[in-house]
Amino acid sequence: MIGTWINAATVLVGGLLGTLLGPRFPARMQETIFATLGLFTIAIGIDSALMTGNPLIVLGSLLVGALIGEAFRLEDKLERFGEWLRERLAKGEGKDGRFVEAFVTASIVFCVGPLTIQGAIEDGLLGDYTKLTIKAMLDGFAALAFAATLGAGVLASIIVIIGFQGGISLLASLGANIFTDPMIAELTGTGGVVLLAIGIRLLDLKQIRAANLLPALFVAPAAVALMDALGIAYYPL
Repeated sequence: MIGTWINAATVLVGGLLGTLLGPRFPARMQETIFATLGLFTIAIGIDSALMTGNPLIVLGSLLVGALIGEAFRLEDKLERFGEWLRERLAKGEGKDGRFVEAFVTASIVFCVGPLTIQGAIEDGLLGDYTKLTIKAMLDGFAALAFAATLGAGVLASIIVIIGFQGGISLLASLGANIFTDPMIAELTGTGGVVLLAIGIRLLDLKQIRAANLLPALFVAPAAVALMDALGIAYYPL
């Protein structure tokens, strides 16, 4: 989990710098930075989504994941967790602040993407944290920009990074055959669509409940594993 700790450290540094520098930026500059983050997130989302080998698996995973997420109201629970953190970590920020929005947005952006999954697996399986180090540098700059526009809630996403990304590394360290290439491809493709939802939110085009799509990240590899167990060949389309 060395890569995950490096990642958490860069987000901490970037988030702290962004929180300190953000108030110095004029509103117009913050709006432009915010829009840039939205465009960049969409670009990364498209790149990740195209890594799927079978779009039907991604579609099915998203639909099933959305049903699960809506049934359990995951976005509401994540927001309540963010509010709980705000009350303890940012007491000076009122409920009309953007702490929760920063926490939810940063958590999803930092934990969804090809470098997150592949990097965490290589870190746990091979002890190679090169990809996570690259991701850490990117996340550090992103954390600075997010914190400058959304505030200190970005720092709370470190908890999710350690739990989610570190959890994948731990699973990978327990067995070499847990994640196959098709599972990684479909998980990455599905994650790309979730990132697109975040990008659309950042651009204020539509407030999609992106957190309710997160179960799809577990459904996608599970679907590939089920196909393998049933003897159904995985055919890239």
